[in-house]
Amino acid sequence: MKGYRREDRVAELLLEEISAIVMRELKDPRVSGVTITGVKVSPDLGYAKVFYISTFGNNDEAGEGLRHSAGFIRYELKKRLSLRHIPQLNFIYDDSFDYGERIDRLIEEIEEGEGDE
Repeated sequence: MKGYRREDRVAELLLEEISAIVMRELKDPRVSGVTITGVKVSPDLGYAKVFYISTFGNNDEAGEGLRHSAGFIRYELKKRLSLRHIPQLNFIYDDSFDYGERIDRLIEEIEEGEGDE
C-alpha cells in the first residue's frame, strides 16, 4: 500500500463521520439535502477541506449552514474518532458536478449539430 498516507486515512474517516453527522444529527434546515462528496486533509492534519453539494440547489445557504455547524461537527468528531486533534473544517462547494453537466450539454449540442449535416 505504498503512497497511502496518514492524511488519506484520516480524510476517509472524516468523510464517513461528517456525512453521518450531517445526515442524522444536524437540525439546521439549510443543510437538508446536503451530500458530503470528499475531504482533503493537510499534511499536518490541522485543516480539512470538506466538499459538498446540495440537492436542493441553494449551495450558498447550505454552505452557510455547514459553516455555522462546524463547531458542533468538530465536537461530534472528537467524541467519535480517536484522533489527538480534530482538524479545522473548511466547507467548499463541489462544482465538479456542475462542470460535468456543462461538458455533457456541450457534447450533446455538438452531436445534434453533426446530425443536421
